[in-house]
Amino acid sequence: MRKKAILITGAAGEIGQALIDALAERTATAILTLDLQMLPPEQMRRVTHIQGDILDKTLLSRLVSEYELETIYHLAALLSTRSEFTPEAAHRVNVEGTLSLLQLAAEQSEWRGQPVKFIFPSSIAAYGLPDLQTKMDYSRVREWEWNYPRTMYGCNKLYCEQLGTYFSRYYRQLAAERPVMLDFRCLRFPGLISAFTVPSGGTSDYGPEMLHHAAQNKPYACFVREDVQIPFMAMPDAVKSLLMLTQAPAEALKRPIYNVTAFSLTAAEFRNWVLRFFPQAQITFVPDVKRQGIVDSWPADLDDSAARREWGWEPDYTVERSFAEYLVPNIQQRYQG
Repeated sequence: MRKKAILITGAAGEIGQALIDALAERTATAILTLDLQMLPPEQMRRVTHIQGDILDKTLLSRLVSEYELETIYHLAALLSTRSEFTPEAAHRVNVEGTLSLLQLAAEQSEWRGQPVKFIFPSSIAAYGLPDLQTKMDYSRVREWEWNYPRTMYGCNKLYCEQLGTYFSRYYRQLAAERPVMLDFRCLRFPGLISAFTVPSGGTSDYGPEMLHHAAQNKPYACFVREDVQIPFMAMPDAVKSLLMLTQAPAEALKRPIYNVTAFSLTAAEFRNWVLRFFPQAQITFVPDVKRQGIVDSWPADLDDSAARREWGWEPDYTVERSFAEYLVPNIQQRYQG
């Protein structure tokens, strides 16, 4: 008999490691994790970890032969900056990997007779505003506005959102008997800030990089202008939103895709918060034209009113609490320890 399990792909990344800890405390269901990298030893004891590639269809087939997957958190992806240098690889991982997993989840849903929940973190990179004036005019962007991404990563995310919607609503729509569809639920995150993992190549990572450099007494040259503004969220709130969306009753959800956010800062305001806790920090601004252009195309803030209205979303961490209670103490301990 297959064993019931929750699958987390990309589990060794920033969101994955935080999600493992949260799920391990909340569920007795077995947790499977999949990543090219190993997990930290303390997390290896809490999960069944498979070191492998999301593109390995033989590996995926073996998983479903051994486990009944109730929920899939599909976090595996090549992030925005790396995707610009290797767009073909990004497409393979971000799109083809997602498509394989969606097909697997649809088949599992049919086999189980009830939908597999497929939780997909998307990104602010799915948006693309044409110029700074438009960014000022549309200061809080809703889910269906300005979906014109200008990065490979953003294109991949937006397309996978549509693939998930297709597999949850229209897959095999011409079949004589419509099978049980999977339950696809997507979050569009702002820039995420973790105290426990080092920034790993996201275009919004200039904020976290300021903090990590300051805690190590290293100078940091920020790759965007002082006035650029995007929304952010502390990692505990990112995990909270994933769990809340997973647990929300299906009848309460009016759409497959939801914005979530916590606070919005300019790069100069982010620097000022860092200086409040690390007065010795040396932070300068040396904009990179190409990366600057990408961040300029992202909204200054996200409208997350649908998530608040339909499933009760509300962040726990304001900007002050994020720095004072979560980011600064834990990042200091990381480098002092």
